[in-house]
Amino acid sequence: MTAISRPSRRPRFLVTLWLLVSATLPTAALSQTAVDAKTQFVESKGRRLAYRLVGTADPLILCNRFRGILDTWDPAFLDALAKHFRVVTFDYTGIGRSTGKASYEHLALATDAKDLAQALGYQKVVIGGWSLGGLAAQAFALQFPEMTSHLVLIGTGPHGTRRPPEPIFFERALKPVNDLDDLTVLFFEPRSAGSREAARQSTARILQRTTDLSVPLPPELFMRLLGELRAEPNPDPHGLRDKLKATTKPILVISGDHDISFPVEDWYELSRELEAVQHVVFSRSGHGPQHQYPEAAAELIASFVRTYRSPGGGS
Repeated sequence: MTAISRPSRRPRFLVTLWLLVSATLPTAALSQTAVDAKTQFVESKGRRLAYRLVGTADPLILCNRFRGILDTWDPAFLDALAKHFRVVTFDYTGIGRSTGKASYEHLALATDAKDLAQALGYQKVVIGGWSLGGLAAQAFALQFPEMTSHLVLIGTGPHGTRRPPEPIFFERALKPVNDLDDLTVLFFEPRSAGSREAARQSTARILQRTTDLSVPLPPELFMRLLGELRAEPNPDPHGLRDKLKATTKPILVISGDHDISFPVEDWYELSRELEAVQHVVFSRSGHGPQHQYPEAAAELIASFVRTYRSPGGGS
């Protein structure tokens, strides 16, 4: 006889206590996996932000990539992180299931993360970001340092002048719909058989979620947002590169060795000037190393947050 069919001998008051406690927890906090985490909403400053939660430990907020929505994260990466953190993913203002006027201006994206954190009652968070979200995460950490314990940057670069993306990035990234071949080129290393297989597996995991989905960006919206980014004459209008050099917040950078969007070389010279940075490069991988190596990337992040503190103690 299995345990599930065995008559319960649990005292009734313990069952009642569990029901009372579970009723006070957010629905998503009780979810076992990123695939079935419920989409929830907060109202802040006249717009609604859509978000999901997995895990129950200290909060880690993840800022998304260009064209990214709640459904573009690999659930294996989120579930691996959820062993160590309360992982928060969200749709930026005006994107996916969030309302308001969309903007890819980096401080606007950082403000989305800040408003969400405050609405959820978080005083301090680990802030992370992938690609465009890495620029948003830097803006968050540098504009709201009192809310930041650690900064985790994935497949991204520092603010300021940088090497341009490879032409093939725009050829594939601007297609209205991306197929598996596009995703392999954009986020993996197509010259590696192992990376191509990782792309197939990651895409299959993402497609496991079939209900309670977010809303993809329509082409006219992401072209408008891209146009706004390209129209900005100053690559670092808020001086965030110099602020990054001055911060003592612990920084983890995770890169692929062939990132066609944010070349890994952009970090080499700057990292020597940063107070507390660790840079890890995954070989034979591309712009989405956390999707090629979800468990390894998550364990790396957890170990970094557990180990590194700001100089002088504290975080």
